[in-house]
Amino acid sequence: MKNPVLILSLFLTLFISCQKNNKENSQGDLEFQEPFRPQFHFSPAANWMNDPNGMVYWDGEYHLFYQYYPDSTVWGPMHWGHAVSEDLVHWEHLPIALFPDTNGWIFSGSAVIDHQNTSGLGTTENPAMIAIFTYHDHIGEKAERDDFQTQGIAYSTDRGRTWTMYEGNPVLKNPGIKDFRDPKVFWSDDAQKWIMSLAVKDKISFYSSSNLLDWTFESDFNPEWAAYGGVWECPDLFPLQTKDGQEKWVLFVSINPGGPQGGSATQYFIGDFDGKSFTTSSTEVKWLDWGADNYAGVTWSNVPEKDGRKLFIGWMSNWQYAQVVPTKTWRSAMTVPRQLDLVEVNGELGIASKPIAELEKLRNESIKIKNSQVKLQEELIELELDVDSENFRIEFLNDKDERLILEQRDGFIVLDRGLSGLTDFEASFANTQTAPLNGIKTEKIHLYLDRSSIEIFINDGQLVMTSLIFPTDAYNRIELQGFSSNNRLHYLKSIW
Repeated sequence: MKNPVLILSLFLTLFISCQKNNKENSQGDLEFQEPFRPQFHFSPAANWMNDPNGMVYWDGEYHLFYQYYPDSTVWGPMHWGHAVSEDLVHWEHLPIALFPDTNGWIFSGSAVIDHQNTSGLGTTENPAMIAIFTYHDHIGEKAERDDFQTQGIAYSTDRGRTWTMYEGNPVLKNPGIKDFRDPKVFWSDDAQKWIMSLAVKDKISFYSSSNLLDWTFESDFNPEWAAYGGVWECPDLFPLQTKDGQEKWVLFVSINPGGPQGGSATQYFIGDFDGKSFTTSSTEVKWLDWGADNYAGVTWSNVPEKDGRKLFIGWMSNWQYAQVVPTKTWRSAMTVPRQLDLVEVNGELGIASKPIAELEKLRNESIKIKNSQVKLQEELIELELDVDSENFRIEFLNDKDERLILEQRDGFIVLDRGLSGLTDFEASFANTQTAPLNGIKTEKIHLYLDRSSIEIFINDGQLVMTSLIFPTDAYNRIELQGFSSNNRLHYLKSIW
């Protein structure tokens, strides 16, 4: 006969373990149901997040690193948080990847796969994932030195799960400039070397390297007519093809302040890159997103050629109010991932950004809209609307008389969140946002509404506006003016 005491003990142990797991799973579910918690946008489980960093695809996973402070819901000593996804929609939170060390805090940067083992930090059979980032020496900053930002690297040979700081850090020392940061690196097949774009106060400096360890200055880019309302940050340089197959190079530069709605925004330039210098024939500032809340976004590296897309994500906030928005256990989310394309409008090239196709898997129920008034059954929605008037108007409303208004008038797209919900936490948050159409004829509107954000894509992303909102109750009805009867409403599932 078996020992009954032992059987009882094993049973109790199993029961307690199951109860503990159930409690942990329940708490995990509750963690993503706080007021204003986004349901289909990436957000940290807790505490502070800002810029996306180190975005790279490897071995079936999209990696998203991000600026993270694990000890508070406001900005502090920066780490790299970490998450992975197989579809860019559903995310798995992983442990913190990079921690501050004696060289400083870990500011923004990028990640690459060293396929040819140019660095010697992996092998050709198991190439290293290498993060390139800015060290911020806060002690040096307090001492009022001008060389407290340098560039370092870390490497992983286990799919980004554990990281080793390179013992020779920093790999790029500071020449004596206070703002010297945010390296975005890619391998140039034409030049057969690594290229780094670096934000240096009010210009972008390009460096090159054969091994990711030793870097040579190549050139600067800072045309007189660009936007200089604030410090330049978070550059990204990459090629895109026009519809007729011509290759053009795109340079992203985030700026804070100085955006079109005040505070943070991302400008971009279209031109040519010869492996050393970026040039453009344009003389007009172009904004990637005309809303107030898409900043510091960059693109994924190492996306498979068979995919063929240039994939982007941005930080969905603005430094004017990012640290005081009315969330409690966490702060900030990312935009939905977007596909970037070159398009021509009125004879001039521009960037169109549209939501990735993978988001369609979140559609839970789809309804054809025929009426101008729509009663919402759920709070997470996607709308596809056909415009049939010179001007249009969309109002999202709830039973507390809060309303969010999107309209076209006098050649502008206007987004009014002044009565959308909570707005009094910062003076400028209630300001109306406007975007000039500049010859764009509005035909289609595609928008996503989450618990605390709206993202608007006009004509497949020819014009984009991203904005935070904080309604105290879910919007439960929509009023439409200026649209055809060929419209679709999709109720969306939570990713959590």
